Order: sequence, then structure tokens, then C-alpha cells
Amino acid sequence: MAEKEKKKVKKSENAIQRYFRETTGELRKVSWPTMPEARRLTWLVLVVMVIVGAFLATIDLLSSNLMNLILGI
Repeated sequence: MAEKEKKKVKKSENAIQRYFRETTGELRKVSWPTMPEARRLTWLVLVVMVIVGAFLATIDLLSSNLMNLILGI
């Protein structure tokens, strides 16, 4: 029982150090994209954002006009 309490105390004392050590270890395992892949994926994200923005703007405009028609404004 005393052993478990010591482990708990030790974990709480070194929690921040352990967090950074584990985070660094996980970041080393990450497969980072190459520069051409990052550039291609960035363009893909920008294109999708523009398409979704245009879609939402269209829905907003249509719903606004529909509400004005319903309310007679």
C-alpha cells in the first residue's frame, strides 16, 4: 500500500516532465510531410474552404430571401 502512495507522489511530482518527455517521443514518431506534399495539401485546404464558403453564402442568401418572402418584408 505504501508503494502505491509513493508512486502517486512521484507521478505528481514529475507529471510536467513526463508530459514533455512523452510528447517529444510521440513527435519523433510522426511522419512529417515533405515540402511538395505540404504545398499540395495547403492548396487543397484553401480550395475546399472557398467551395464551402461559397456554398454557405448561397444557403445564407437563399434562406434570407425565403424568410423575407415569408415575413413579407
